[in-house]
Amino acid sequence: MTDLVIRPITAGEEHLFDSLPDPALVGRAAFGESYLDMAAAGQYRPEWTWVALRDDTVVARAAWWGGPGDTAPLALDWFDFTDAGAAVELLRTAPFTAEYSISLPPGWRDDPAVRAQGEARIDAATKAGMSVLVERYRYRWTADCGLPARPGRLQFRPEPDDAVILDVLRRVGEGSLDAHTRHTIATSGPEASAQKELDLLRWLPSPRDWWRLARTASGTLVGIIAPARNHRDPIVAFVGVVPEQRGHGYAYDLLVEGTHLLVEGGATEIVAATDQTNHPMAAVFARAGYPVERERVDLV
Repeated sequence: MTDLVIRPITAGEEHLFDSLPDPALVGRAAFGESYLDMAAAGQYRPEWTWVALRDDTVVARAAWWGGPGDTAPLALDWFDFTDAGAAVELLRTAPFTAEYSISLPPGWRDDPAVRAQGEARIDAATKAGMSVLVERYRYRWTADCGLPARPGRLQFRPEPDDAVILDVLRRVGEGSLDAHTRHTIATSGPEASAQKELDLLRWLPSPRDWWRLARTASGTLVGIIAPARNHRDPIVAFVGVVPEQRGHGYAYDLLVEGTHLLVEGGATEIVAATDQTNHPMAAVFARAGYPVERERVDLV
Protein backbone atom coordinates (compact mmCIF):
# COMPACT_ATOMS: atom_id res chain seq x y z
CA MET A 1 0.00 0.00 0.00
CA THR A 2 1.23 3.48 -0.83
CA ASP A 3 2.70 5.36 2.12
CA LEU A 4 0.35 7.75 3.88
CA VAL A 5 1.29 11.45 3.83
CA ILE A 6 -0.21 13.55 6.62
CA ARG A 7 0.31 17.31 6.58
CA PRO A 8 -1.37 20.69 6.84
CA ILE A 9 -2.42 22.33 3.63
CA THR A 10 -0.73 25.49 2.41
CA ALA A 11 -2.45 28.69 1.34
CA GLY A 12 -4.12 28.09 -2.00
CA GLU A 13 -4.67 24.37 -1.36
CA GLU A 14 -8.19 24.76 0.02
CA HIS A 15 -9.61 22.93 -3.01
CA LEU A 16 -7.39 19.94 -2.14
CA PHE A 17 -9.10 19.72 1.24
CA ASP A 18 -12.48 20.02 -0.47
CA SER A 19 -11.69 17.23 -2.94
CA LEU A 20 -12.56 14.35 -0.60
CA PRO A 21 -15.93 12.83 -1.60
CA ASP A 22 -18.42 12.94 1.27
CA PRO A 23 -22.19 12.40 1.37
CA ALA A 24 -22.64 15.45 3.65
CA LEU A 25 -24.91 13.57 6.04
CA VAL A 26 -23.18 14.80 9.20
CA GLY A 27 -20.92 17.67 10.23
CA ARG A 28 -21.18 21.24 9.03
CA ALA A 29 -21.78 20.17 5.44
CA ALA A 30 -25.03 18.49 6.50
CA PHE A 31 -26.37 21.97 7.30
CA GLY A 32 -25.43 23.60 4.02
CA GLU A 33 -22.14 25.05 5.23
CA SER A 34 -19.19 25.13 2.82
CA TYR A 35 -15.59 24.65 3.86
CA LEU A 36 -14.41 26.78 0.91
CA ASP A 37 -16.75 29.64 1.83
CA MET A 38 -15.76 29.50 5.48
CA ALA A 39 -12.05 29.32 4.65
CA ALA A 40 -12.41 32.31 2.31
CA ALA A 41 -14.02 34.21 5.17
CA GLY A 42 -11.03 33.42 7.41
CA GLN A 43 -12.82 30.92 9.65
CA TYR A 44 -10.29 28.19 8.86
CA ARG A 45 -6.55 28.67 8.51
CA PRO A 46 -4.26 26.54 6.30
CA GLU A 47 -1.98 25.62 9.21
CA TRP A 48 -5.00 24.32 11.16
CA THR A 49 -6.34 22.37 8.17
CA TRP A 50 -4.84 18.91 7.73
CA VAL A 51 -5.13 16.16 5.13
CA ALA A 52 -4.03 12.54 4.83
CA LEU A 53 -3.08 11.57 1.26
CA ARG A 54 -2.31 8.40 -0.66
CA ASP A 55 -1.03 8.88 -4.21
CA ASP A 56 -1.90 12.58 -3.85
CA THR A 57 -5.54 11.66 -3.16
CA VAL A 58 -7.16 12.91 0.04
CA VAL A 59 -8.42 9.98 2.13
CA ALA A 60 -8.98 11.88 5.38
CA ARG A 61 -9.28 15.52 6.34
CA ALA A 62 -9.67 17.56 9.51
CA ALA A 63 -10.09 21.30 10.02
CA TRP A 64 -9.74 23.02 13.38
CA TRP A 65 -11.54 26.31 14.01
CA GLY A 66 -10.42 29.37 15.92
CA GLY A 67 -11.26 33.05 16.19
CA PRO A 68 -9.37 35.81 14.33
CA GLY A 69 -7.02 36.60 17.22
CA ASP A 70 -6.53 33.09 18.56
CA THR A 71 -3.06 31.56 18.62
CA ALA A 72 -4.39 28.00 18.89
CA PRO A 73 -7.56 26.41 17.52
CA LEU A 74 -10.59 26.15 19.80
CA ALA A 75 -12.32 23.15 18.25
CA LEU A 76 -12.11 20.45 15.60
CA ASP A 77 -15.40 20.69 13.73
CA TRP A 78 -14.71 19.39 10.21
CA PHE A 79 -13.59 15.76 10.02
CA ASP A 80 -14.28 13.33 7.16
CA PHE A 81 -12.59 10.30 5.60
CA THR A 82 -12.81 7.44 3.18
CA ASP A 83 -10.06 5.53 5.06
CA ALA A 84 -10.77 5.12 8.77
CA GLY A 85 -7.20 4.08 9.61
CA ALA A 86 -5.83 7.18 7.92
CA ALA A 87 -8.32 9.31 9.83
CA VAL A 88 -7.09 7.94 13.14
CA GLU A 89 -3.46 8.57 12.17
CA LEU A 90 -4.30 12.11 11.08
CA LEU A 91 -5.79 12.95 14.48
CA ARG A 92 -2.83 11.35 16.25
CA THR A 93 -0.35 13.28 14.11
CA ALA A 94 -1.85 16.79 14.11
CA PRO A 95 -0.48 18.74 17.10
CA PHE A 96 -3.80 19.98 18.51
CA THR A 97 -5.70 19.07 21.68
CA ALA A 98 -8.92 21.04 21.12
CA GLU A 99 -12.13 19.08 21.55
CA TYR A 100 -13.97 17.58 18.61
CA SER A 101 -17.54 18.82 18.10
CA ILE A 102 -19.53 16.96 15.49
CA SER A 103 -22.83 18.47 14.31
CA LEU A 104 -25.62 15.99 13.62
CA PRO A 105 -29.22 16.23 12.41
CA PRO A 106 -31.92 15.98 15.11
CA GLY A 107 -32.73 12.34 15.78
CA TRP A 108 -29.63 11.30 13.84
CA ARG A 109 -29.60 7.77 15.22
CA ASP A 110 -33.00 7.05 13.63
CA ASP A 111 -31.59 7.17 10.07
CA PRO A 112 -29.24 4.22 9.45
CA ALA A 113 -27.09 6.07 6.89
CA VAL A 114 -26.70 9.14 9.08
CA ARG A 115 -26.05 7.03 12.15
CA ALA A 116 -23.33 5.07 10.34
CA GLN A 117 -21.55 8.28 9.30
CA GLY A 118 -21.80 9.83 12.75
CA GLU A 119 -20.68 6.73 14.61
CA ALA A 120 -17.75 6.20 12.20
CA ARG A 121 -16.37 9.64 13.08
CA ILE A 122 -16.92 9.16 16.79
CA ASP A 123 -15.21 5.76 16.58
CA ALA A 124 -12.21 7.19 14.71
CA ALA A 125 -11.81 10.01 17.24
CA THR A 126 -12.09 7.51 20.09
CA LYS A 127 -9.39 5.30 18.57
CA ALA A 128 -7.20 8.40 18.28
CA GLY A 129 -7.43 8.86 22.05
CA MET A 130 -10.50 11.04 22.56
CA SER A 131 -13.60 10.23 24.59
CA VAL A 132 -17.19 11.39 24.44
CA LEU A 133 -17.87 14.10 27.03
CA VAL A 134 -21.48 14.99 26.27
CA GLU A 135 -24.22 15.14 23.67
CA ARG A 136 -25.89 18.52 23.20
CA TYR A 137 -28.85 20.24 21.60
CA ARG A 138 -28.28 23.35 19.52
CA TYR A 139 -31.25 25.66 19.10
CA ARG A 140 -32.06 28.41 16.65
CA TRP A 141 -34.84 30.82 17.63
CA THR A 142 -36.35 32.95 14.85
CA ALA A 143 -38.99 35.64 14.88
CA ASP A 144 -41.48 33.05 13.58
CA CYS A 145 -41.13 31.22 16.90
CA GLY A 146 -42.74 34.13 18.73
CA LEU A 147 -41.23 36.31 21.44
CA PRO A 148 -42.10 34.97 24.91
CA ALA A 149 -43.45 37.53 27.35
CA ARG A 150 -41.18 38.67 30.17
CA PRO A 151 -42.40 37.07 33.43
CA GLY A 152 -41.60 40.27 35.33
CA ARG A 153 -40.38 38.52 38.49
CA LEU A 154 -36.77 39.71 38.37
CA GLN A 155 -34.79 42.89 37.96
CA PHE A 156 -31.87 42.91 35.52
CA ARG A 157 -28.85 45.19 35.71
CA PRO A 158 -25.40 45.33 34.06
CA GLU A 159 -22.41 44.62 36.31
CA PRO A 160 -19.15 46.33 35.28
CA ASP A 161 -16.91 44.60 37.84
CA ASP A 162 -15.30 41.41 36.53
CA ALA A 163 -14.60 40.28 40.08
CA VAL A 164 -18.32 40.28 40.83
CA ILE A 165 -19.09 38.40 37.61
CA LEU A 166 -16.36 35.86 38.39
CA ASP A 167 -17.83 35.21 41.83
CA VAL A 168 -21.30 34.72 40.34
CA LEU A 169 -19.92 32.29 37.76
CA ARG A 170 -18.16 30.35 40.53
CA ARG A 171 -21.40 30.12 42.51
CA VAL A 172 -23.37 29.06 39.45
CA GLY A 173 -20.82 26.29 38.88
CA GLU A 174 -21.69 24.66 42.21
CA GLY A 175 -23.84 21.64 41.40
CA SER A 176 -23.99 22.54 37.72
CA LEU A 177 -25.49 19.99 35.34
CA ASP A 178 -23.31 21.23 32.47
CA ALA A 179 -20.78 18.57 31.48
CA HIS A 180 -18.07 21.03 30.41
CA THR A 181 -18.34 22.89 33.71
CA ARG A 182 -18.26 19.66 35.70
CA HIS A 183 -15.26 18.42 33.68
CA THR A 184 -13.28 21.61 34.27
CA ILE A 185 -14.13 21.67 37.98
CA ALA A 186 -13.06 18.03 38.30
CA THR A 187 -9.76 18.56 36.50
CA SER A 188 -8.83 22.13 37.49
CA GLY A 189 -11.11 23.29 40.30
CA PRO A 190 -14.04 25.72 40.65
CA GLU A 191 -11.99 28.90 40.36
CA ALA A 192 -10.43 27.76 37.08
CA SER A 193 -13.86 26.79 35.77
CA ALA A 194 -15.31 30.21 36.57
CA GLN A 195 -12.30 31.94 35.01
CA LYS A 196 -12.68 29.83 31.87
CA GLU A 197 -16.32 30.90 31.55
CA LEU A 198 -15.40 34.55 32.05
CA ASP A 199 -12.56 34.32 29.53
CA LEU A 200 -14.94 32.85 26.96
CA LEU A 201 -17.52 35.59 27.54
CA ARG A 202 -14.82 38.26 27.22
CA TRP A 203 -13.54 36.57 24.03
CA LEU A 204 -16.87 36.97 22.24
CA PRO A 205 -16.99 39.96 19.85
CA SER A 206 -19.99 41.64 21.47
CA PRO A 207 -20.31 44.37 24.13
CA ARG A 208 -19.68 43.31 27.69
CA ASP A 209 -22.47 45.56 28.92
CA TRP A 210 -25.03 43.23 27.35
CA TRP A 211 -24.55 40.86 30.30
CA ARG A 212 -27.07 41.13 33.13
CA LEU A 213 -27.21 40.02 36.75
CA ALA A 214 -30.70 39.12 37.90
CA ARG A 215 -32.08 39.91 41.34
CA THR A 216 -35.39 39.58 43.11
CA ALA A 217 -37.38 42.70 44.03
CA SER A 218 -35.71 42.57 47.46
CA GLY A 219 -32.25 42.62 45.87
CA THR A 220 -31.32 38.95 46.33
CA LEU A 221 -29.03 37.64 43.62
CA VAL A 222 -30.63 35.02 41.37
CA GLY A 223 -28.14 34.54 38.55
CA ILE A 224 -26.67 35.79 35.30
CA ILE A 225 -27.74 35.95 31.66
CA ALA A 226 -25.19 36.75 28.95
CA PRO A 227 -26.70 37.57 25.56
CA ALA A 228 -23.88 37.99 23.05
CA ARG A 229 -22.67 37.45 19.51
CA ASN A 230 -20.17 34.97 18.20
CA HIS A 231 -18.46 35.49 14.85
CA ARG A 232 -21.64 34.56 12.97
CA ASP A 233 -24.79 34.80 15.07
CA PRO A 234 -26.49 36.43 18.04
CA ILE A 235 -26.30 33.85 20.84
CA VAL A 236 -27.37 33.08 24.36
CA ALA A 237 -23.85 32.63 25.67
CA PHE A 238 -24.59 31.80 29.30
CA VAL A 239 -27.58 31.19 31.56
CA GLY A 240 -26.92 30.45 35.21
CA VAL A 241 -28.83 30.41 38.49
CA VAL A 242 -27.02 30.37 41.84
CA PRO A 243 -27.64 27.19 43.88
CA GLU A 244 -29.82 28.72 46.59
CA GLN A 245 -32.26 30.10 43.99
CA ARG A 246 -32.76 26.90 41.99
CA GLY A 247 -36.14 25.24 41.90
CA HIS A 248 -38.15 28.42 41.21
CA GLY A 249 -38.01 28.32 37.41
CA TYR A 250 -35.78 31.38 37.21
CA ALA A 251 -33.73 30.00 34.31
CA TYR A 252 -36.77 30.66 32.12
CA ASP A 253 -36.89 34.30 33.25
CA LEU A 254 -33.18 34.66 32.43
CA LEU A 255 -33.51 33.10 28.99
CA VAL A 256 -36.53 35.25 28.12
CA GLU A 257 -34.70 38.40 29.20
CA GLY A 258 -31.69 37.49 27.08
CA THR A 259 -33.95 36.83 24.11
CA HIS A 260 -35.64 40.21 24.49
CA LEU A 261 -32.33 42.04 24.80
CA LEU A 262 -30.99 40.46 21.60
CA VAL A 263 -34.22 41.17 19.70
CA GLU A 264 -34.19 44.76 20.92
CA GLY A 265 -30.66 44.95 19.52
CA GLY A 266 -31.88 43.87 16.10
CA ALA A 267 -31.53 40.08 16.19
CA THR A 268 -33.98 38.09 14.08
CA GLU A 269 -32.32 34.74 14.85
CA ILE A 270 -30.66 33.54 18.06
CA VAL A 271 -28.49 30.46 18.56
CA ALA A 272 -28.19 28.64 21.90
CA ALA A 273 -27.22 25.22 23.22
CA THR A 274 -27.47 22.94 26.23
CA ASP A 275 -26.53 19.40 27.21
CA GLN A 276 -29.08 16.73 26.42
CA THR A 277 -28.59 15.44 29.95
CA ASN A 278 -29.46 18.87 31.39
CA HIS A 279 -33.17 18.11 31.34
CA PRO A 280 -34.28 21.23 33.28
CA MET A 281 -32.51 23.59 30.88
CA ALA A 282 -33.71 21.68 27.81
CA ALA A 283 -37.26 22.08 29.15
CA VAL A 284 -36.66 25.82 29.58
CA PHE A 285 -35.58 26.20 25.94
CA ALA A 286 -38.64 24.25 24.79
CA ARG A 287 -40.95 26.40 26.93
CA ALA A 288 -39.40 29.59 25.52
CA GLY A 289 -40.05 28.40 21.96
CA TYR A 290 -36.49 27.51 20.95
CA PRO A 291 -36.57 24.62 18.43
CA VAL A 292 -33.70 22.14 18.17
CA GLU A 293 -31.76 22.93 14.98
CA ARG A 294 -29.16 20.19 15.31
CA GLU A 295 -27.55 17.86 17.79
CA ARG A 296 -23.87 17.77 18.71
CA VAL A 297 -21.45 15.30 20.24
CA ASP A 298 -18.41 16.72 22.01
CA LEU A 299 -15.27 14.61 22.49
CA VAL A 300 -12.24 15.62 24.53
